[in-house]
Amino acid sequence: MFHQLKTIATYTLIEALRNRLMWMIGLVLLIGLGLSGFLNQLAITESRQIQIALLAAFLRFAAVFLLATFIVTSLVREFNDKGLELVLAMPLPRAGYALGKLFGFAALAAIIAVLFGGMTLFFSPWQQSLMWTLCLMGELWIIAAFSLLCVFSFNQIMAALAAILAFYTLTRSIAALQLISTGPLSEVESSQKVINFVINLLAAVLPDLDQFTRSDWLVYHSGQWAMLLPLLLQTVIYLLLLGAASVFDLYRKNI
Repeated sequence: MFHQLKTIATYTLIEALRNRLMWMIGLVLLIGLGLSGFLNQLAITESRQIQIALLAAFLRFAAVFLLATFIVTSLVREFNDKGLELVLAMPLPRAGYALGKLFGFAALAAIIAVLFGGMTLFFSPWQQSLMWTLCLMGELWIIAAFSLLCVFSFNQIMAALAAILAFYTLTRSIAALQLISTGPLSEVESSQKVINFVINLLAAVLPDLDQFTRSDWLVYHSGQWAMLLPLLLQTVIYLLLLGAASVFDLYRKNI
C-alpha cells in the first residue's frame, strides 16, 4: 500500500507543478515584493516594521487561498471527470486514495511555504524566517487536510471554499473572541454566559492558528524555538483527526 500512496501523492504533486498554480505563486511573490516596497515608501514612521508585518500577512493569506483553491478545484474536477471511480476500480482501498492525496497536497504545501518563507529572508534574520516558514508549513498542512475533508463532504466548489474560509477565519480570530467575551457582562447575563461557553468550546476544539506564523517574529525577532513544540503537537493532532475524518467520509460515500 505504501507504493500506491507514493504513486498517488507523486501524481498529485506533478499535477500541481504542471498546473498554472506555479505561475500564480510567482505572481503572488512579485505582488508581495512590490507591495512591500510601496508600503515602505508610504509609511512615515516604523516603515520597515509595517512593511514586514503587512508582507507576512499578505503571504500567509495568499498561501492559504492558493492551496485551498487548488485542492478544491482539482478534486471536484476529478470527481466530475469520474477519475475517482477509475482509481477506486483498481485494487486500491479508499483510505489509500485519501491518504495519497493528503500526502501530495502536504508536499505542495511544503513547497509553497518554502517559497513564501524565503521572501522573508530579505527582511528578517534567517532564524526568525525559518521559524515562520515551518509554522506556515504546519498551518498549510492543517488547511490541506480540512480542504480534503470539505471536498469529500460537499463535492461542490463554492460550498467547500466557503467552509474553508469560515474555518480559517474562525481559527485565526478565536483568541480575540475569547478576549472580547471576558469583558464586562451585558445586561442579559445568562445570554452572555451562553456566548462565552460557546466561544470557549470552539477554542477548545479548533486549532489555534493565531499562534502560527506570527508577524512579530519577523518584526521584533521575538521568536523562540521552544514556541514551536506546542504548534508541532497541534499540527500532528489535527492532521490525524482531519485525515481520519476524510477517510471515514470517503468510505461512507456510495461510489
